[in-house]
Amino acid sequence: MTRDPLPSPPTSTFIARLAIHVDPPLELGEDARGKRRFIAITGGRVSGERLDGVVLPGGGDWQTVRPDGVADLHARYFLETDSGDRIEVENVGFRHGPADVMQRLQRGEPVAPESYYFLTTPRFFTTSPAYAWLTRTIFLGKAERTRDSVLIDLYAVS
Repeated sequence: MTRDPLPSPPTSTFIARLAIHVDPPLELGEDARGKRRFIAITGGRVSGERLDGVVLPGGGDWQTVRPDGVADLHARYFLETDSGDRIEVENVGFRHGPADVMQRLQRGEPVAPESYYFLTTPRFFTTSPAYAWLTRTIFLGKAERTRDSVLIDLYAVS
């Protein structure tokens, strides 16, 4: 029996780094799904060859920290390019790792990003013809949490 060769895997291309400034979490408490909280986005910067601009204040990240320790993330915010075009971002993902690493992150201590899992799948919406390619491309974000920021390296998947 002969086997067909495996298809080639997708590849990724670096697009930009998002440095998103955030406030401390607002805790809602626990419900049946886990600990609920909101983290306000206060601004930031987007830097890359194909996407350059600012993260506008006013967005946020609605999180549920599940009983198994996984943070289920759902962020929405706006970018404004250096040319003045606006782009809406909806970014969902997961963050989890060993309990001691996650506790250090919660306390705002520096933690090596390779010691925990933090990936997102952003979707983009815009009316700008110059950035329409964002609305028809799959993206993956490799993220890192610092004391007052979230850093996301954005990759286009092809």
